[in-house]
Amino acid sequence: MSDITISRGVRSNLLALQNIASSRETIQGRLASGKKVNSALDNPTNFFTSAALNSRANDLGSLLDSMSNGIKTLEAADNGLKSITRTVESLQSSIRQARQDKSWQGASYAFTATTGTGDIVFTGGAVGTTAVTVSIAASADVDAVVAQINGNSSLTGKVRASNDNGKLRVENLSTSDLTVTDTAVATTGTGGTIGGNTVRSDMIRQFNDLRQQLDRTAEDASFNGINLLRGDALAITFNETGSSSLTIQSKDGKPINSTNLGIDQQQTSVADSDTSLDAVLGELSTALSSLRSQSSAFGSNLSMVQNRQDFTKTMMNTLKGGADNLVLADQNEEGANLLALNTRAQLATSALSFASQGDQQVLQFLR
Repeated sequence: MSDITISRGVRSNLLALQNIASSRETIQGRLASGKKVNSALDNPTNFFTSAALNSRANDLGSLLDSMSNGIKTLEAADNGLKSITRTVESLQSSIRQARQDKSWQGASYAFTATTGTGDIVFTGGAVGTTAVTVSIAASADVDAVVAQINGNSSLTGKVRASNDNGKLRVENLSTSDLTVTDTAVATTGTGGTIGGNTVRSDMIRQFNDLRQQLDRTAEDASFNGINLLRGDALAITFNETGSSSLTIQSKDGKPINSTNLGIDQQQTSVADSDTSLDAVLGELSTALSSLRSQSSAFGSNLSMVQNRQDFTKTMMNTLKGGADNLVLADQNEEGANLLALNTRAQLATSALSFASQGDQQVLQFLR
C-alpha cells in the first residue's frame, strides 16, 4: 500500500523474503515437474532445441513400426522359401525314386520253332499308337527272335526281350500298358496286354501333387497384405525426411512359383525314360539354386533392416537424452537449493524481526 511507510531496513528484509519466496516457488515447480525449463519463458533456446530433438525422436519412432512390419514380412517370405525349398527337395526325391525303380512288367510266351513266318506287333506303352512290327523268319529260335526285338531301333528303350528258359519274355519299359499281337507261326501264345510300371507312375503323380503344394505355399507367405513371393514390393523408410529407404522385391519382380522356377507338370510318360527323368532332376537342381540365391538376397535385406532398426532405436535414445539434458532438472541439486532457501527464509524472517525492533523503540519513547 502506497500510503504506508516502512523503514529502509524492514523494506530491505521484506524484499529479500519476497525474492526467496519466488525462488522457492520456482524450485518447487522444478521438483514437481522434474524440469528446469517448463516453457519458452524459462529458457527459449533450450526449450525450442529440446522440442526439436523430441520431435525428431518421435518421427523416428513412427518409422520403427514400419521397420518392424518389414522385418515380419521378410520373415514370412523366408518361411515360405524354406518350405518351398523342402518341397523341391521332396520333388527331387520322387524323381530319384522313380529313376531307381526297375520293376518293369513283363510276360513270358511259349515258343515253338516252325517253318512258317509271321510278325509280332507292338503298340501302346512307350511305343505309342504307331505300331512297330517285328518280322519273324522261318525256323527262328527264341534267341533269334530276342535279337530281332532288341535290335529294332524303334523298340530300343521301350521294349526288352529275353530268353526265359526257352520262352520268349517281353518286358514293357513304360508306365503305360503295352499290347503285343502275335501273327507269327513261329510263336505260340504270344499276345495280350502287359501292364505298365505303377511305381514310376505313382511317383510322377506324387511329383505333380507336390508341385501344386509349392504354388499354394508361395501364395500363403504374406504378411499384412504384402507377399514378396508373389512379386510384391516392400518399401521401408529409414529416416524422417524419406531420403534413406529400401525397396525389397524378388528377382526381376517375378513371383516365386513352379512356373518361374522351371518346374513343369509332368506327364506319366516322362517316367518311361531315365534320360527324361535326369532332365527333370536337372531342372530341379536349377530351381534349388534360384531359391537359395533368393533366400540369400532376402536374408541380406533382413539383416540390413534389423541393423537400421537397432540404429534408429539408439538414435532415438540419443535424441531424447540430449533433449532431456537441456530441460530436465537435477533433483538432488534442486532439493539442496530448496533446503538452502528455507534456511535463508528463516534467517530473513529473523532479520526482519530485528529490523522492526527499531520502530518499536521509537514507540517506547512516545510512551
